[in-house]
Amino acid sequence: MTLTADDVTHDAVIDEQGTPSAPRWTRPAFWALLVGTGVLYLWGLGSSGWANSYYAAAAQAGTQDWKAWLFGSFDAGNAITVDKPPAAMWVMGLSGRLFGFNEFTMLLPEALMGVGAVAMLYLVVRRTSGPSAGLIAGLVLALTPVATLMFRFNNPDALLVLLLLVAAYCTVRAIQADTARRMTMWMAWTGCAVGFAFLTKMLQAFLVVPGLAVAVLVAAPFGVWRRLGALLVAGATMIVSAGWYIALVSLWPADSRPYIAGSTDNSLLQLALGYNGIQRIAGNEGGGPGGGGGPGPGHGPGGGGMNLFFGGDPGIGRLFGASMGAEASWLLPAALIGIVVLAWTTLRAPRTDRVRAGLLLWGGWLLVTGAVFSFMAGTVHPYYNVALAPAVAALVGIAVAQLVARREKLVARLVLGAMLVATGVWSFVLLDRTPDWWPAIRWIVLAGSIVLALLIALRANRLGKASVAVVVATAVVGLAGPTAFSIYNVVSAHNGPGTMSGPQKAGGFGGPGGPGGPGARGDSAQLEALIEGTHTRWAAAGIGSMSVGDLELKTGASLMSIGGFTGGDPSPTLGQFQQYVADGQVRYFLADSGRGGPFGHRTGSASDITQWVEKTFTKTDVGGTTVYDLQSPRS
Repeated sequence: MTLTADDVTHDAVIDEQGTPSAPRWTRPAFWALLVGTGVLYLWGLGSSGWANSYYAAAAQAGTQDWKAWLFGSFDAGNAITVDKPPAAMWVMGLSGRLFGFNEFTMLLPEALMGVGAVAMLYLVVRRTSGPSAGLIAGLVLALTPVATLMFRFNNPDALLVLLLLVAAYCTVRAIQADTARRMTMWMAWTGCAVGFAFLTKMLQAFLVVPGLAVAVLVAAPFGVWRRLGALLVAGATMIVSAGWYIALVSLWPADSRPYIAGSTDNSLLQLALGYNGIQRIAGNEGGGPGGGGGPGPGHGPGGGGMNLFFGGDPGIGRLFGASMGAEASWLLPAALIGIVVLAWTTLRAPRTDRVRAGLLLWGGWLLVTGAVFSFMAGTVHPYYNVALAPAVAALVGIAVAQLVARREKLVARLVLGAMLVATGVWSFVLLDRTPDWWPAIRWIVLAGSIVLALLIALRANRLGKASVAVVVATAVVGLAGPTAFSIYNVVSAHNGPGTMSGPQKAGGFGGPGGPGGPGARGDSAQLEALIEGTHTRWAAAGIGSMSVGDLELKTGASLMSIGGFTGGDPSPTLGQFQQYVADGQVRYFLADSGRGGPFGHRTGSASDITQWVEKTFTKTDVGGTTVYDLQSPRS
């Protein structure tokens, strides 16, 4: 699949005379948007250090060992993987191999994927609704706080969003194809993009599929059987583009590759359908073996700050709640109004109407993904909302462009005013949740939105030369809240196993500037020197990845994470670990890890290994950490 110059510089929307519409300002405005987005996402990149040390350690391991890169192993010794497929680690690992591995080179692909996502959203929306809609959508996405956050972070979400937008682009090209063969070809690329999105974050990639499929079924200009055939081809390519890696993992000898973290049977397919699938929806994915990726129920243990970190209670208001509201809901009321507006304006349009196609695609994306995020009972984090941000941005862009085109009609101006007031009022509510931070901005946004809404409703068709100033003022007021939070995200450090936008903090656990997570070790020059001077397959082992991740990154050594993320995975077994020790493959055991904290005391193989080590080997204190020398048995 290639993008031509025509894709970038010309508007695909055809006017009533059949003439392409391509205003002169399209190209400079588009490149200004991309340059501005690049500056925002690259500014101070790396200031958050290793961001999420869990994925950073896997990326580092991928620069040290090709098998670790292939499987997304947490360590270069290939004991266990991270609890996601490795596609995002592939990108970060290759960047580290090309440019040297450090905080900046690890996060550089994330920022560039963010710029690419903004560009791709513009291309998709422009094809159905024109350049104005595309530019508005791109600007809204670029300034959405959760986008600014996650396109500067090393979780898999940046690659996920980019691939899903590629899938949306291919779907729109299929809808606009001039032959059934070209429609089928573009749908094959759609399936390929969704398949690789699966290899990024598993079943979450499929949440956009209903919207894509409905858009093709309704709007593609061919017979129903040809449309269904194209969808079947898309499904087949999706299975192939995701299934090849599942087959590779399944066929590779289990004793010659790392254990698949988060699974109960060392299977990537079980991980997808279980911990990262149904259990995410229904809950109960934490607490025991196989629960290595998260601490359990969606509301999180402990309440309070942890409840904030885990998305709040399931329900229709979750996306607007204290946990998720500041991430992507700033223009969500306007987007929901936009769905109604677009449904009404396209009610009598032909089946193949392009604006309706955009509505079906983005409306399906928003409603399905939003419903799942709202009601899922398993582990859910606020930053998941980055997957909603493109749909919100697209619907706002399309609806605003359609209403502006009808500004001679009073009802269009009234709806525009209503969207602006809804945005202003909701921004006031969100900003009021942190009243001590920039306290005046919420009042400016509220008052400005009301004044501008009245001006638009009453005089938008008679403003003349002042219309440009009104447009600029409307954009400033409507985007002031999310822009302020995005700026905060850029200038503030974010790290830990999860993170949130703006000045609110998730109870100190993975919040802005917070610690790396429970069990994370502080700086210890003595411990680092001990590990750096050890050259066995694994210099040391500890319970849970958060007990060894930072040390692995600082020393560059391979450290075994017993039990995966929280210590709950059944790998290695006691027998396997004893054999590693007997073979001299692991030298030290780091104690005082994986106990207490929000995940509680672990049982199973992690507990068995700990008890065996404590009874069998001598211990010493190294820089405040209890270390067992696995080559020095107790006398």
